[in-house]
Parts: sequence; C-alpha cells; structure tokens
Amino acid sequence: MELLSLFPRTILKGRLDPQLLRQLQATARSVRDDPQATADASTRLAGQLTLQRQLGPGFAGIDALCAGTLLPACERWIRHVIDQQPPQGRGPWTPGRYGLQMIDIWLNVQQAGDYNPTHTHGGSFSGVVFLQVPPQIRADSFDGQLCFHGPEDWHIQSFRTGMAHYVLPVPGDYWVFPAWQPHSVAPFRGEGERWSLAFNVQAVPTPPARNVSLSSGRPRPGGF
Repeated sequence: MELLSLFPRTILKGRLDPQLLRQLQATARSVRDDPQATADASTRLAGQLTLQRQLGPGFAGIDALCAGTLLPACERWIRHVIDQQPPQGRGPWTPGRYGLQMIDIWLNVQQAGDYNPTHTHGGSFSGVVFLQVPPQIRADSFDGQLCFHGPEDWHIQSFRTGMAHYVLPVPGDYWVFPAWQPHSVAPFRGEGERWSLAFNVQAVPTPPARNVSLSSGRPRPGGF
C-alpha cells in the first residue's frame, strides 16, 4: 500500500540574519513610539490590531530586507514550484521573462485581544516577518499563532484534518506564500506585544508576453 498527500500548497520559511533582525526591531520600536510619523495602514487592512503603520525604503533595514531577503525568497518559491512544470507549461515564469516588485510593507503591533481574521492579500506573493513575540505565545496553545487555511473547513469528524496549519511565531523567522493563500492570526492573552512586518510582492511579465492573460497589458503596479 502507498499513501499520497495530494494537492500540496507551497509555503516558504526562512530565517533573518541576526544583525538585520536587530536593525528591524529598532525600526519597529521607533515607529511604535512615534506612530504619527508614519501613515496609518489599518484603513485598508483586515486586522483588528492596536497599530498598523506603513513603512518604506527610507526606514532602516527595510531596503536590505526587501532586496536581500524577501524578493529572493519569492524567486526561490517560483523556481521551486514552476520548475516542476513541463517547459511548455511555464508561461512567462521562466528566468528573464518576469520581474518582482515590492508593492508595500507595514508594521503590525498586536496586543492582548487583537486578532487578524481570515483574509487574503493582493499582488502575487505575501508574507510575514516576526520581530517580537511575548513569551506566553507557545506551541501548546493557538494563542497568537499564524494559521494557514485550506480550501475546506477543518472538520475532524469527517477526517478533514489537513485544512488548517498553525505556525508558532518566532522572532527572526519569515514566511512567504501566494497572495491568495487564506490566513489568520489568533488573539493572545497577557502582557506584551507581538510585532511583525507584512508585505505584498507583484510578479510581472517583462516584457508582457502575448496570450498570457487578458491583464498582461495593464500598467504595472507601483512600489519600491
């Protein structure tokens, strides 16, 4: 007998350089202490969080994070997934025929009772970088964990056991996934704050390939 796990969803996990992590933590602390110096990101995001502030290339560590870690991580995801397809089925997603553009990146500050409901993002790829996690967020509880959701509800009585996957946030860990992947963040109890960076990346055919999609002629999204 043989058991197969069909239709996997590919999620990339990585680990920041410790020096970059410290720099990003310092940036997050400065934004947390003076939130009015940055644009509010909460009005167009799903989260019910204490603070969500827009960041950009002018903040310490953000350029290095985007160019040196997050965009290469998206490239790694593409190569892992697309290179498994036959050459004639890879469309524009072959090296040299597309570009990756960071659309936006923002800081999430979560306190006790805050949560992020199940949602998806725009663009091609999204992800999260964990910067600070209260000690009471542990693997033996759902509190404060990131959850990836499958296409059907989790239901143990009918053996739908692969429809939710919980991730313990650890400072320095980052996760990259397709923007359409539903995910959520559970609330936690107790003192402290959970800090994370979230981001969106667009993959754009360059030059636009013919017969790829009806949207291939649209203007490319802005970003940095």
